[in-house]
Amino acid sequence: MSAIDYDVAIAGGGLVGAALGALLLRHGRVEPRRVLLLERDWVESPAAGAPLDLRVSAYSGASRQLLIDADAWRRLDAARVCPYERMQVWHEGSAPDSADSLRFDAAEIAAADLGAIIENRAVQAALLAAYVEAGGQVRRERLTQLVQEPGAVAITSESGVCRARLLVGADGAASQVRNLAGIASREASYGERAIVALIRSAQPHRATAWQNFLSTGPLALLPMADGHCSIVWSALDAESARLMALDEAAFNRALTRASGGALGELALASERLVFPLRRIAAERYVSGRCALVGDAAHVIHPLAGQGVNQGLLDAAALCRAIGARPAREDVAAPRVLRAYERERRSGNALMGAVVDQIDAVFKGPPGLAGRFAREGLGLVARSAALRQFFARQANGS
Repeated sequence: MSAIDYDVAIAGGGLVGAALGALLLRHGRVEPRRVLLLERDWVESPAAGAPLDLRVSAYSGASRQLLIDADAWRRLDAARVCPYERMQVWHEGSAPDSADSLRFDAAEIAAADLGAIIENRAVQAALLAAYVEAGGQVRRERLTQLVQEPGAVAITSESGVCRARLLVGADGAASQVRNLAGIASREASYGERAIVALIRSAQPHRATAWQNFLSTGPLALLPMADGHCSIVWSALDAESARLMALDEAAFNRALTRASGGALGELALASERLVFPLRRIAAERYVSGRCALVGDAAHVIHPLAGQGVNQGLLDAAALCRAIGARPAREDVAAPRVLRAYERERRSGNALMGAVVDQIDAVFKGPPGLAGRFAREGLGLVARSAALRQFFARQANGS
């Protein structure tokens, strides 16, 4: 057999792939020269003072610790990071400030905040920089073919073929690794599209993340470091098409109504982008010497803001499994990969089921389900113990 060039090759340098690479070099007991990252579309940190990107995520406290462990957190521009201290959730049948509105506060769990809203691009760039600085190998190419051989995976990219003991697919929802490794997946449309944009609000966001559950899908207002909010407005296909067809003034009015006036009048501060929402669950996370992480393994509804956080937990779990192997044990030993798969497949399946159930309960015409949803929020809102439990879940603690 030809020489093995790398211990670990990672296809995809997005958030999760870059995080895995940076973690492995610091905690995975793998030599930097033996780790390869394949990513053609390299990302650089946003310039100081540049406008904020539209694609942002809520990073939990657990994700922040992972970024610290990967030596990426210190590389972020603090002026572009917005810690949020509170969350406020309500159903359209109630007012944002009603007794049935659910409020989470970091103070209730003795934490400084519940997480931080950060541009995905900035986090990805910080992780890539941490990986490169630690000596990780890079090919700015994409994987085009793989062949599983005894003891290695032969990986074809634009510059030729190399061999790795383990190939990790971190290449997104349309994963080439998943497809070429023959890993089946269950896929279904939510029948919704997510509209994202930056907005101005008449009232300050007060370091609070806001979410209104509408019958056509949830609307989230995420606080940004420059005082704007980022919206993620998930709506049924027909409703999202109607909203996207509105002119700016009409859209602003619709958005203000949908927010229940929580922050006063709202107005677009950027273009609008729209993305279809779908559920993906790989039937396996491991096949031979191939493993999946992040969106290559699972995609869920964004209503709970857990997609990125779950993917980063995948990276951390795979790094732990590799780092805990005995000396000289293969990084792709079945015991190592099974440990990763057991931990993350069950955790992601549970999160996906919870998110799907929340979406099903809150979405749809008024009726018994809507009444149940409102009463459920009110029950949690009135219980300090339940509020603290959900606040810890949001914080990742």
